[in-house]
Amino acid sequence: MDVLRDIIDYGIIWLLGGLSVWSVAVAVERWLFYRRVDPAQYPNQQLLEIALTRRLVVIGTVAANAPYIGLLGTVLGIMLTFHTMGTSGAIAVSTIMIGLSLALKATAVGLLVAIPCVVMNNVLRRRVNELLMEYEAKHGT
Repeated sequence: MDVLRDIIDYGIIWLLGGLSVWSVAVAVERWLFYRRVDPAQYPNQQLLEIALTRRLVVIGTVAANAPYIGLLGTVLGIMLTFHTMGTSGAIAVSTIMIGLSLALKATAVGLLVAIPCVVMNNVLRRRVNELLMEYEAKHGT
């Protein structure tokens, strides 16, 4: 059971942390690209849109799935708490509360990762729309 506890404490949290770092790296790269991109250099709007939306799916996917990864950690933590209570035969309120609070931290971290990812995704998608509208205004399409 200690292995499962370590997977919940370290594995889920580290996975969410890694996904958040990856998302921030993609967001920074995309923002820097949007600052220097010239829509006029693209021969058509489809190629511009492909260039602008490249890797945005990473941020959207992390935003959509981080709460579920956190929830998985919570479910595993609750299962671990109940298993420990059942095998030890002792039902102490403090043991239950400690186990449940440790389990819920995975959900909290999942939400802490997802919310900024949603914001980053919305900001970047808004910038994509602005650049596409700029292209349309210049090319009359």
